[in-house]
Amino acid sequence: MGILSISTLVVFVATQATYNTIELASLWVRNYFGHFYLYLGLGCVLLLLGIAASPLGKIKLGKKNQKPEYTVWAWTAMLYSAGMGSGILLRAVQEPVYMRQNPPYPSGLPPEILSLEFTFYQWGFTAWAFYGLFAMIIGYYLFVRKKKVLISSTIENKITNKTARTSVDIMTVMTTVFGLVAAIGLGTTQIMGGINHISSSNFGLSATLFLTTIISTLALFSAWKGVNKGIQVLSKVNILITLAVLTFTFAQSDIPSVLRNFFSATLHYITDFIPLSLAYGSFDPGIDFLTEWTFYYWAFWLAWAPFTGIFIARISKGRSLRQLLLGVLIIPSMGTFFWFSVFGTSAFKLIEGWGKYNREFDGVFSSIFVFFGNYPYATFLNITTVILLIGFLVTSVDSAVFVLSMFSDKGKKDPSKKHRLIWSVFIFLAAIALILLGHAKPEVNVLIAAQKLLIITSLPFAFFMVFMAYLFLKELMGHQKH
Repeated sequence: MGILSISTLVVFVATQATYNTIELASLWVRNYFGHFYLYLGLGCVLLLLGIAASPLGKIKLGKKNQKPEYTVWAWTAMLYSAGMGSGILLRAVQEPVYMRQNPPYPSGLPPEILSLEFTFYQWGFTAWAFYGLFAMIIGYYLFVRKKKVLISSTIENKITNKTARTSVDIMTVMTTVFGLVAAIGLGTTQIMGGINHISSSNFGLSATLFLTTIISTLALFSAWKGVNKGIQVLSKVNILITLAVLTFTFAQSDIPSVLRNFFSATLHYITDFIPLSLAYGSFDPGIDFLTEWTFYYWAFWLAWAPFTGIFIARISKGRSLRQLLLGVLIIPSMGTFFWFSVFGTSAFKLIEGWGKYNREFDGVFSSIFVFFGNYPYATFLNITTVILLIGFLVTSVDSAVFVLSMFSDKGKKDPSKKHRLIWSVFIFLAAIALILLGHAKPEVNVLIAAQKLLIITSLPFAFFMVFMAYLFLKELMGHQKH
C-alpha cells in the first residue's frame, strides 16, 4: 500500500504533468504493441480451445471424483458479474449504432450485420480467453498443485529469486487497484449521469461522493460475507434483473429481425474470427480505428485479467479444465452476443422509424436511457438500469477486494475479514480521492486518465502471460506423463 500511497501523492502534486505522461505513454503502448495484443488474443483463444479439445482437458481442478463447488447457474452469474458487468449496459446501444454509422472497414455484409459482428469481436472470445488463461493456470496451481492463490505461484518452480516473484505479485496488486479505483470513479460518474438524465436534475459532487460511499459499503458487506453468502447472492440477483430487462426488450422488439441478426452475425464472427483477430487484409480497420477501439479493449481486458481470472479460478473447484475453458469462452460470449443483438437491432429499428439520425445514441452514459425513453414503462426501466449499474459495480468491486485480500493474507483462498476490511477502506478512500481530484482539476480528465493508466499497466502482463503460459504448458505435459 505504501507504493500506491506514494503514487497517489505524486498525482495530487503534479496532476497536469502526470496526465500528460499517461496520455503519451498509453498512446505509445497502443501504437507499438497494439498488434502484439492482437496476436496474443488470438493465441490465447486457440490455446484454450486446444487444451479443452485435448486429453489435457480432462484434468480436474481438485480430486478426481470431486463435484463442482457451484452450479453452472451460480458459477456463470459470478464470473459474468465480475468480468463484464456494467459495460454491457452502457455499450448495449451506443456501440452497435456507432459501428453501423461508422463501419470499421468496407464489407459486402449488410451494415447491421457488420456492426454486430465487430461488436461481438470486441466483447467475445478474446476478452474471455484473457480471463480464462489466468483462471486455468491459477486454478491448476491452487487445486491440483496445492499452491497459494498468488500469481507468483505459477512461476516459483522456475524463478527462484524471491524478489522477482514478489515484484510479480506487487504488479498484480497495483494493476488491480488502479482498475478498481478507475471503475468506481468512472462508474459512479456514469450512474450519476443516468440519475440526472432520468430526473432532469443536476446532482453534483456531493451526490457522487454519497453514491461512492453506498457502493463501497455494499461491496464491503458482500466481500465480508464471503463468496457463498455475499458475492454469489448479489451476482445471482444482478443476472436475474439483467435477464428480466433483456426479456422485456426482446418481447417488445422485432423478434424475427433480432434472431436473424443474432445468428447471422454470430456465424460471420466465427468464420471471420482469425482474419478479424489479425486485422488481416480487408478486415483491417486501420491504425486509428484499432487504436481507438480494439487495442484499447484488449489492453483493458488484459488489465482486468489477473484479478478476474483469479476470482474465476477460486469459484471453479471441481470442474475439469475442459468445463472451465469451454464454459468461460462460450457461455458468457453467447449471452453477450444475444444481448447486443436485441439492443442493437432494436436501436436500428428506432433510427429507421425516425427517418434520420441526430446522434441520439452517441453518448456512452446516456444512450441506454435515451433508448428506453422510447419504450413503455420508460421511467421504471431507467431506474432499474441505474440499480443494475450499481449492482454490477458492487460485484466487480467485492470480487476484486476478495482477491486483493487473498494476496495480502499470504495467498489464502479464504482471507481473513481484517484484510477484506482494510482493502475495502483503502479502495474507498482512493476512489474518493480520484473523484475529488477530478472535481478540483476540471481542466484535466482525471477519470479518463485513470482508465488509460490501465493500458500502460497491462503491457507487463501481456509479456508475463506468454512466459506464464509457456511454463504452464511444460507443467501440464509433465502432469500428463505421470
